[in-house]
Amino acid sequence: MVTPTGKEVQLELTPNPSHLEAVDPVVEGYARAKADRLYKGEYDRILPILIHGDAAVAGQGIVFEVIQMSKLKGYNTGGTFHFVINNQIGFTTDFEDARSSTYCTGVASVVSAPVFHVNGDDPEALLYAVEMAMEFRQEFNTDVFIDMVCYRKHGHNEGDDPMFTQPDLYEAINVHPNPREIYMQELLEMGEVTKQLADDLEKTYWGDLQARLDELKQHALPYKSQEPEEEWEKLRYATAEDFKKSPVTGLEKTRVEKILSHLNTIPGHFRPIPKVSRLLDNNKKLLAKGMVDWATAELMAYGSILMEGKDVRMSGQDVQRGTFSHRHAVLHDAKTNEVLNRLDNIEETQGKFHIYNSLLSEFAVMGFEYGYSLADPHNLVIWEAQFGDFFNGAQTIVDQFISAAESKWHRMSGLTLLLPHGYEGQGPEHSSARLERFLQSCADLNMVVTNITTPANFFHLLRRQLAWDFRKPLVVMSPKSLLRHPECVSPLDAFETGTHFQEVIADPTVSAKEAKGIKRVLFCTGKIYYDLAQRKKDLQRNDVAIVRVEQLHPLPENQLNAILKQYAKAEIFWVQEESANMGAWQYMKLNWETDRNLQRISRRASASTAVGFKKIHDQQQEDILQKAFA
Repeated sequence: MVTPTGKEVQLELTPNPSHLEAVDPVVEGYARAKADRLYKGEYDRILPILIHGDAAVAGQGIVFEVIQMSKLKGYNTGGTFHFVINNQIGFTTDFEDARSSTYCTGVASVVSAPVFHVNGDDPEALLYAVEMAMEFRQEFNTDVFIDMVCYRKHGHNEGDDPMFTQPDLYEAINVHPNPREIYMQELLEMGEVTKQLADDLEKTYWGDLQARLDELKQHALPYKSQEPEEEWEKLRYATAEDFKKSPVTGLEKTRVEKILSHLNTIPGHFRPIPKVSRLLDNNKKLLAKGMVDWATAELMAYGSILMEGKDVRMSGQDVQRGTFSHRHAVLHDAKTNEVLNRLDNIEETQGKFHIYNSLLSEFAVMGFEYGYSLADPHNLVIWEAQFGDFFNGAQTIVDQFISAAESKWHRMSGLTLLLPHGYEGQGPEHSSARLERFLQSCADLNMVVTNITTPANFFHLLRRQLAWDFRKPLVVMSPKSLLRHPECVSPLDAFETGTHFQEVIADPTVSAKEAKGIKRVLFCTGKIYYDLAQRKKDLQRNDVAIVRVEQLHPLPENQLNAILKQYAKAEIFWVQEESANMGAWQYMKLNWETDRNLQRISRRASASTAVGFKKIHDQQQEDILQKAFA
């Protein structure tokens, strides 16, 4: 778009669902990504614009969350222009029933943002307010608000008559001249225009609109794509064939060694706290045995992506160290508090690793990261929940954008959600990331849902996000106790050339020859595999095979059926920690097309995700294991 002064401006409209204000953080994330990618953080060259209704800006909590993040290092966009169309009515609710604050823009006071209140019937005053607000934003890089006090001429929709609920108000509105008529009358009285000129201008305006519409029906709008958008245009939409086998994502041995060496090298002057020093020493001892734990594998994945010239952005509560103090991507000097990003400076030409501890928000932060992921397909963008069930606070973003955006708007996203999940006796609040909710939303290859059991598979899963020539949101039921489980390690060769993500992992203790003697096959996903494997070892049950489904959606049916053929005479069971009405059981029963009778072993159906007493939890877990090997 070219302005009247001849300057070219890129104008973009973010897809916006009907859910009020949910798009706000998406716009902010998209704008921040453009600033990072195209303008090197020069925020004066971008401007997020949010248009609010008065009832929504006062009533929707997401507005407060977005305002609260506006000055934070990880989320700053140089100030947002908030334009409030103040109809003084929300659907049929009068303003005195819609807010407790005097003004609908009361939330602006959180960051001392200026609010310009202006009469919507006065176009010159409105224009002046907008220009002044823009000058303020550019000068001070803070949010600004325009509160345009006006009215809604007609009902909320075609079937709504506002006389039902506001008869006095709409009796006045019905006889009130519109802003154009008021302005034209003022100009006529001032002698600035003639009636004929005003009528001609209106006729020309409507004629121009019709001409533009006719042109659009014949030809697409001219649009000049920016560089990141050109990269999106090179991608394609996925097909079912793409999920039959994952692309190779292993690294050359020398590259693996370089990343590991960098991660375990601390500058001589830097003194981490003793706990971190012990953790690094333990990592070195594990590496000396040729093994890699979960945290190291994760950082290796990020390091390898950076070395390919791509960026990684990660945010969430406590992500720098990790909720469970396992990641330690950023270290602090015990004496000086100097900060060391362990993934900086692997090599000169690498991408940037942006990792931010977020404000205590899920809705806004997840929405922000989703918006960030829309700007450039070659960044790995991650949001991690403190515990998996915290994503509940951002359910709107999952429903309106992550699970449905490609279907609704043909907009791809590679956003990755890490949701710590697993039953360790912590009670109902921090056990379940509600795997079943994501699986119930799965259709048409809309997203990938996984529950991983090995560090190497997690490494390949993260790398696969950018290795594909399409993008899909990725939901990971990430581990808690497995982060330090002695068996949850991977050999170095599992990361090297020729390796890739494994959608299904067959029982490594059962050879092809021994498969004929298997009487029972236990299919499972995630952390419970280690409980089952230990019980099998303790009981020396060589007639039982344990198969891990690492990717639940899209369901790798071909691989599952190929494994099933090896155990032609065996009973098959789905084993899960979650209650019968939760977890992956109902999804597997519905989507795995097999003529074999798949039976369930789990906790009984429950309204609560887990019990609140450790003793009862342990007994339930024991019952599952006993039934699995009955």
